[in-house]
This record gives sequence, structure tokens and C-alpha cells, in this order.
Amino acid sequence: MVASEIRALFAVASRPEVVSLAGGMPYVTALPLDAVGEIVADLVAHRGTVALQYGSAQGDLHLREHICEVMREEGIDAGPDDVVVTVGSQQALDLITRVFIDPGDVVLAEGPSYVGALGTFAAYQASVVHVAMDDEGLDPAALAETIDTLSRQGRRIKFLYTVPTFQNPAGVTLSAPRRRQVLEICRRAGVLVVEDNPYGLLGFDGEPMRALRADDADGVVYLGSFSKTLAPGFRVGWALAPHAVRDKLVLALESAVLSHSTFTQLTVGQYLATQPWREQIKHFRELYRERRDTLLGAMEALMPPGCVWTRPAGGFFVWVTLPDGLDAKAILPRAVAERVAFVPGTGFFADGSGRRNMRLSYCYPEPERIREGVRRLAGVIQQEVVMRDTFGTGSAPAHAGVDTPGPDLA
Repeated sequence: MVASEIRALFAVASRPEVVSLAGGMPYVTALPLDAVGEIVADLVAHRGTVALQYGSAQGDLHLREHICEVMREEGIDAGPDDVVVTVGSQQALDLITRVFIDPGDVVLAEGPSYVGALGTFAAYQASVVHVAMDDEGLDPAALAETIDTLSRQGRRIKFLYTVPTFQNPAGVTLSAPRRRQVLEICRRAGVLVVEDNPYGLLGFDGEPMRALRADDADGVVYLGSFSKTLAPGFRVGWALAPHAVRDKLVLALESAVLSHSTFTQLTVGQYLATQPWREQIKHFRELYRERRDTLLGAMEALMPPGCVWTRPAGGFFVWVTLPDGLDAKAILPRAVAERVAFVPGTGFFADGSGRRNMRLSYCYPEPERIREGVRRLAGVIQQEVVMRDTFGTGSAPAHAGVDTPGPDLA
């Protein structure tokens, strides 16, 4: 595990004068904080001796029941016995990797893929093999070909890791036909699917997509989180897994933390029991839709020719491909000097790819700040294009390193 060289830049980027289009931080200001405060006060006053005590490693039963209700929004029919509450879905991902991965085992992952997952896989010495994706998400043909190639090489594939809905970082969504194809390919090959779905309820149009887990209870481990639909500070997520896998996850969790916070679990459970959480999610969706539209509109108006980007139907992120010859990681210091920040694409690949890419996030800044950030970023990119056209190259690439930003940027 190696710290990223870009962490120092992001320490500067956190200053208020810098427009950060980097962090995937939810806009928690939109929460009913007075109601949350009342829930906390009532919990301490009436259930304090329970809330402040050790709890079950599997998680509070009533919270697990509410989690099943939340998952029904995505077509999942499950019982609380198969749910394991975790410290965010990141811990669930860590536990699954700990249970399944021996050093050298293969994890299949979309290219690009969530940076926090890649860091976890690296920590357990997995070999990450990326599978191509496009505007419809993971490419089933590329998945089948990759599995076949690895099998002929005698390499052991433990699972496919995917963020199928409003993917981090690309913002794209796996289409319904492809979901069926991916499940069938993995079923035939005996490859477990790990479905990470923190953004599934944050779509801007229509009903939520049907989760992969809704169509394969035995072959999919589903990871969920309240970090994006409630607040990341609670650090409450979960894994929904087949019985045998669930038991191993509970054992792994006990060895890691004994039990996690009863206090935050009861708080989240009471919020779900007493507050109109569906309406709150609808409010978040409308807020993020406005910011998505602001970002895309500003990019259409200001970005130099040769830049292309995805157009997400939900979630937090837009994935940008720069013109030929430009290096997003090398551009970052110049961008921060111009008071705008993004995450370079190299952090989202295990093999060093993604130098022409950057991830932009629209979830946290106010719309006017988004427009100003795009204006500054477009100016920096235009300068790099001029340098490329004049000297044959843009800024010199930064030195090699592991591009893993901190949790506020993941």
C-alpha cells in the first residue's frame, strides 16, 4: 500500500478558493438536519444504554429489515438473515476480498473502475484484469473473451467486480439486455459477481434499474450503502450474500472490529422508520440532476474541441477523455494553480491506463461554482492544447506512483 503523490495537491485543492470537481461527496446540507438531531437526542434519552453498547457483528436486526425494504426498490427480494451490516460498503468490499482472494488470484473489473476497490484488491495482492466498457456499460463480449483467455492460461478468477448503475468513475449504466448477458456469462463460467451499487436510487429519469442481484440470488453478492442516499458520516453499508458467504463475512467482520457502531445503526434505522426517506432521495435526485445539467451545459459551451465525455443518467460523475497528446495527471498541478481540481484517470486503472482521462464530480459544488470550475478547467486544457500544437507535447508527465486519492475524493 503506497500513498499517492497527488494527495499533497489535493490538500491544496481543499482550500475554499479552489473549485473542486474532484470529490464524490454527497450534498449533506440538503438533509433534514433538525430531524436527524431529534432522532439522535431521542435515541440517547430513551435507548442510550443499548445504543452505546456492543452489538451483533451481523448488525442490528431492525436495521437489516429496513435495508431489505430499501433493496426492494431495485427488485431485490431478500430477508434480513442474509444481510450483513458493515462500516460503509467499503468495509464490505474489504471483507469479501479477504474471504475470497489468495495472492495472485484474478479479480475482473471494469476499466475504469472504482479507485477504492482497486486499492483493496491491491492490498490483498489480487491481480486485477480490466474488462472493456462503453456507453452501455461492461461489454459482455469482452467479458466472455477475457474469461476464456484467463481460463486457457490456467489463472484462477475469483469474482467480477462491477458498479453497474451510474458507474464510478465513468457515470455509465449497464443496459438491461447486457445485465442478463453478464449474469449468464458468469453463471456458465462459475464466476461470482460482486455488485457494488451505492448510486442505484439516484437516477434522474424513471424508476430504478433492476439490480443484478434481483435476478441471481446465488451468484451475486450485493453491496449497498447509505453514504450517498443519507450521509457518509454514519458509515453504514451492507452486504447481501448467499448463506455460506454471509457466515464467512460475519466471521471476518468479527476479527476486524468485533462489532461496529450500534449507535449509528440505530440512528439510521430510526431515520428509515420515521422519516420520508423516499422523498428525501427524490430531493437529492432533483438537486443532482440540476448540477449534472449545469456541468454538461458548461462543458458543451466551454471545453476545447477534441474533448469528449459521458452523459450520466444518475449518480455523481462525468468521465472526460482529453485530446490526443494530453496527460490529465500532468495537467493537474497547473489546474490546481488555476484554482480548479479533478481526479486524473490513472487512479481508476490497475495497469497505469487512463492518462487521457479525468473524472469530474458535480454532486457537491453549487451550480455557479460548477460553471466557474469548468471555465477555469477549459482554460487550462486549452493552454495544454496550444503547448501540444507548438512543441509537440503538453506538460511533462508526472513521476510514476500509485494514484489513490483519499476518501473524500473516492
